[in-house]
Amino acid sequence: MEEQQSQADSPKPTAAQASAEAAERKRKLQALELQRERILSERTSSPHRRSALAYALADIEEKLAELGWTVHM
Repeated sequence: MEEQQSQADSPKPTAAQASAEAAERKRKLQALELQRERILSERTSSPHRRSALAYALADIEEKLAELGWTVHM
């Protein structure tokens, strides 16, 4: 009974909230994809810079995976 009452009291997301959340998710995905593309396009002869780019790329791809992103080929 208590569980049913707490479920009834919890707010349900509206269509507008769901739409706003979807738009925010899409914006985040696009921003991360752009960052990923920029990193992939960089060329450097510095091993330190290449290492930093590899770490940055791994971080971005991890964030993308959390958002459900998959590689588009």
